[in-house]
Amino acid sequence: MDFIHGILNVLVPPIGLTFLLCILPSYLLFKIIYFIVKSVFSENVAGKVILITGASSGIGEHLAYEYGRRGACLALVARRENRLKEVACKAKSLGSPEVITIPADVSIVQDCKRFVDLTFNHFGRLDHLVNNAGIVPVCLFEDTTDITNFAPAMDINFWGSAYCTYFSIPYLRQCKGKIIAIASSAGWLPAPRMMFYNASKAAVISLYETLRTELGGDIGITIVTPGLVESEMTQGKFLSKEGRMVLDQEMRDVQVSLMPIRSVTEAARGIVNSACRGDSFLAEPAWIKTTFYWKAFCPEVLEILNRWLLISGSSERDTISKKLVDLSGLKKYMYPESIRNPKLKPNKPTIVCLKTRSYHVV
Repeated sequence: MDFIHGILNVLVPPIGLTFLLCILPSYLLFKIIYFIVKSVFSENVAGKVILITGASSGIGEHLAYEYGRRGACLALVARRENRLKEVACKAKSLGSPEVITIPADVSIVQDCKRFVDLTFNHFGRLDHLVNNAGIVPVCLFEDTTDITNFAPAMDINFWGSAYCTYFSIPYLRQCKGKIIAIASSAGWLPAPRMMFYNASKAAVISLYETLRTELGGDIGITIVTPGLVESEMTQGKFLSKEGRMVLDQEMRDVQVSLMPIRSVTEAARGIVNSACRGDSFLAEPAWIKTTFYWKAFCPEVLEILNRWLLISGSSERDTISKKLVDLSGLKKYMYPESIRNPKLKPNKPTIVCLKTRSYHVV
């Protein structure tokens, strides 16, 4: 057996690389032609039913508006009922014929079954499932006071997506529907302080790549890997090491540095366009895909850069990345107005109750 592996170690890399280089031009040409064809025959979602989780803010909120403009019926899910109602009203004013709101927690499996069944029973069909709900823990691994405080990252980001998908598949299959999985470029980028978020998004990517293989053509799956997009997270809303949702703009500046933040309106439009085309993958904005190739071919470079920018400095809040933000004067050009002056209120954190997996505003 070792002899066979020894032979394969010598032969497979050069043969595989040569074969890849031979087929790559034809493959890329096919992809371009296929993209054009899909764009011409893009799906019309008018009258179709779209279920969106995490719809009370950020990408989920603006996906509701974009689908609403296109005449889709909406089922909006999030924990904050008041915010959901506001989003629903605006989506209806933009053109959605009918919107229902369902307060729920995607980390609770019974909630997921309830809102998926309720959506189908109300509308009689389900065409798109958008798994968007997520939270972002920010803390150095060794600074964690209680590592179980970060369990919600996997419960919401990964399991919440998996639960919704599991209960939706029978309904989606009836009309050859689609799943839009909002993952993240963090699934391959080794940003410090975000290891639990990165791991949860890497798990989401792997889940849907494998599920696409299992489902074949029955249900379309679009995996979206956004970079930094205008949202509560880029406003500085994080899960702290104490297990509390806090607004920390200073730490936001450390983590974001001078990375440009994408307009959420443009990101939502790009995501819906991609879903209607039936794309397998979407990087939003497109340039963020370049970092995947750096990760594949020069992983050490990314690790060194991330450590130098995000760790090096006199303190955790006086890193090279923070100094770049403070000294360059470019913040007003790289950060949208909603990010520089968030409407979130830091004195009203959301407390995560791990034992009951419930969330309460205090």
